[in-house]
Formats: sequence, structure tokens, C-alpha cells
Amino acid sequence: MSTSLNAARRVRDLAAATDEIADVLVVGLGVTGAGVALDAAARGLKVTAIDAHDLAFGTSRWSSKLVHGGLRYLASGQVDVARESAIERGVLMTRTAPHLTRRMPFVLPLTPLVPRRNELLTSVGLHAGDLLRRSAGTPRGVLPGPSRLSAAATLRSAPVLRAAGLRGGLLSWDGQLHDDARLVTAIARTAAGRGARILTRCRALEVTGEGVRVRDELTGAEYDLRARKVVNAAGVWAGSLVPGITLRPSRGTHLVLDGTLFGGMRTGLHIPIPGTLNRFALVLPQDDGRVYVGLTDEPSDGIPDVPVPPESDIGFLLDVLGTVLDVQVRRSDVLGAFAGLRPLLQLDGKDAAAGATADISRRHAVLKSPDGVVTIVGGKLTTYRRMAEDAVDALGLAVPPSPTAQIPLVGAASFTDLARIKAPSRLVRRYGAEAAQMAELAADDPSLLEPVLTGRPQMRVEWEWAVRHEGALTAEDLVDRRTRLGLSDSDRARAMPLASGYF
Repeated sequence: MSTSLNAARRVRDLAAATDEIADVLVVGLGVTGAGVALDAAARGLKVTAIDAHDLAFGTSRWSSKLVHGGLRYLASGQVDVARESAIERGVLMTRTAPHLTRRMPFVLPLTPLVPRRNELLTSVGLHAGDLLRRSAGTPRGVLPGPSRLSAAATLRSAPVLRAAGLRGGLLSWDGQLHDDARLVTAIARTAAGRGARILTRCRALEVTGEGVRVRDELTGAEYDLRARKVVNAAGVWAGSLVPGITLRPSRGTHLVLDGTLFGGMRTGLHIPIPGTLNRFALVLPQDDGRVYVGLTDEPSDGIPDVPVPPESDIGFLLDVLGTVLDVQVRRSDVLGAFAGLRPLLQLDGKDAAAGATADISRRHAVLKSPDGVVTIVGGKLTTYRRMAEDAVDALGLAVPPSPTAQIPLVGAASFTDLARIKAPSRLVRRYGAEAAQMAELAADDPSLLEPVLTGRPQMRVEWEWAVRHEGALTAEDLVDRRTRLGLSDSDRARAMPLASGYF
């Protein structure tokens, strides 16, 4: 079956879904819900998956774009969580999505704000993280080991650092996604290729153990979708669909900056947050010339569809940058900012009384309501596949074990094969093997290789491909999630009128 998602397929799949009883109905098409759809379909189950908005509409598109080995969790004693992260990072980088990931170096500058005791503890943690990498089976050729840099080598890696008082740096490596929303799209399309019905713009109005009442947000029509089992994978909205689930949303804010402020630096930075031992702000160069800086970990009141980063978060991150950089980054330099809400599970009154979310466990949990709805909450983007596997296991259906650790996502190919593809490098990085088909599409219309916006790398062929094969139904889908132009306020303003012409 084709992996292509588009408006015509949505009409057919919605009509078919109303006439059948699915084995599994998944609510939510973020990374976890898409992962559940793929896991269930890969085990031979008949799957329908819905979302009120679009693929990766919620938290999944607001991440740090990292597939990380869980070093922070190791530092807080959550060894099982750290090991799970290391294993799943290796799965993504070596088997299921090597085309969507790359290894990324990080330097932690050893400034006067980093006492030697903290340096020693962090160095021990980095080497412990490397042991986790090895135990997870990730080759050193994929992720090199940590090392200590001299002050001169640290400045060569990151010339924007303040030289005064710098005594060196700690170099480590982790995994980076080219784009988190692209990962979700690839998972959903891979599920569709195995027969799953992927239905965006279908809002769940009522959820029971036997199905979901939905409203088609494009037409206003309402339908009853029936299923043997229902999985609630709605992230921070999970508690609004199934009673008895209490979440503590944690807001993570990132800034979007022009990479020229950092001299085109390709090395990431771990910047210690003053007054803490194992909390860091991240400087994350992107392949489109932008740099993201994040992230905060603050309790959030309310659950809006699109969280708005408060000025307090923006000011905090700018202040942290100011502790190590030799350049001043001002509020006027911020091209945009985004915030995601982590769906952290409140396990007891102690968490609520603490008032902070930074130390709540990132373990995921599978919960079952009295009428049989299975809810999957918590966790991290990196471990989505394991979360999905656990959720499907909890359904109690007679199915084989999950095969998803060995299933390449749409576009996956070896680095050798990717290097042979005759297509612009941006397309190969973001679409993998499908870049060859996109290049063929552009061969018939060379204008498709022109940039959507002057001065930005996104190409018109990416929008064309998104409409034909990636389920884009609105201008917002194209701008905000398929190409991420919307992360810059000015880019979004320029792009939206152009994207509207596709619909």
C-alpha cells in the first residue's frame, strides 16, 4: 500500500473508517500516537488514527530536535530512563531513521562559573553516558566518545565564547534530528504504508472503550468510529479525553536566532545554568542557518493549542547566553520563539506540592481506564517507539511482538546510498531516499527548486511534495510543520500568503 497521504486519500479513508470496526483506534498523531499507529499496523492490526489538527501539531514539533542518550536522567539517578534513551537513540540513528539524524558535537565551556568539582562530576557523567552508548550497541563511528579540550581548542570549536577565564571545555556527542515534525510525518506515512488510516482534522468529541465520536473539522460532519481497542495518545490533552488522569504540563521554551550571530558555528553548546549542578541551556545550530537556544522547564497553567513563550522565559535564556558568550545577544535579535508542553504525569501530591517540574520523572506510563481505554503519557520524543510498543502490548490482543526496531521509516537508506542520490543536499538531509523522486519532479518543472522565500533554503518542491504525499491540507501545515518557516515571525508573515495558493 502507498505511503502517500493527501486530501483524496483522507476522504477515502474517512469513509472506510466509518463503515468498519478497527482493531485499534488511536487518538493523537504526535510522535507517540503515530508510533502507536505504526506499531499496531506492523503487528497486523487494522488501525485508524485521528488528530484534531495536523501531524505533529502539538508538543512533538516544539522539541530541541535531539535524540539524546539521557545524560540528564543519569545524573538524577534515573538509570533505567537513561538506558532506554540510549537504546532508542541507537535504533533511530542506525536502523529506523539514519536519514533524519546526525551526530552533533557539544562543548561545555569551563568558565569561572563552573567549579572544578562540577567539572569533575560532569566529566564522570559524560563517560558514564558513553558506557550507556556502548551497552546500547551504538557504534563509536556513529557517536564518538567524550574528551577534554584545551582553552584554545574550545575557542576553535566555538569562537563566540568569552576567552577571559576560560580553562577549556568538555566535548561530547549526541544525536540531532534534522526536524522533529519530519520524524512524525515519516512515522505516520510508514504506518499508512502498512494499512493504517491516518486522519487529520478529525476531532475526538467523546472517547469510550468501544470507539470515538469525531467531528470532521473540514466539513463539520460528525461520525462514530468503532474499534475493539482505543488508545489515548493525546499528550498534554490526554486528561481532557479520559477522566482520572492528572498531568503536570511543563513548558519548554526555545529561541530562534540567526546563525551569523554565532559566526556560523556548527558545534552545539551546553551552558550550565548558574546555581544548578546538572541543568544546562542548549545552543543548537540547525542546517537551515538558524540557531535554537533552549530550554526552560517551568510549570504551565492551562493547555493552549499553541503555547506562547512568556517574556520571562525569553529573558532567562538571553541571560544564560550572556554568561559565556563574547557577543551580546539582544531581545531584538530574537527572530522567533516557541514553547512546547511536556505531558508529565503527576503521580502523587508530592509533585504538586513541590511546585517545580524540572525534577519530575520522564518515565512514561501506560494507564487503563475502567471502560478499557489505554492512555500513554509521559516519556520523551527519543523513546517514542518503546512507548508505542508498551501501549500496544497493554491492549491484550493476540499479536506477535513489536517489529518496529527493525522497520526503516519512509526515506531511510544507508549513508552510502544517500551519498549517491543526485539531488540538492538539503532534500537528501530532510527526505532521504525520497529526494531522488523530488528531483525527478523538479526535472519537469525546474522552478520547483527555487526557494520559497528569498534568502531561505526551503524549496518550492517541498511544498509540492507535502501536498501530494505528506498530508498537508492547509497553508499552516506547509509553513508551520512541513518546512518550519513559521519558526521565524517574519518568514511566516511572508510565506503564508504564498502557501495559501496551494489550497
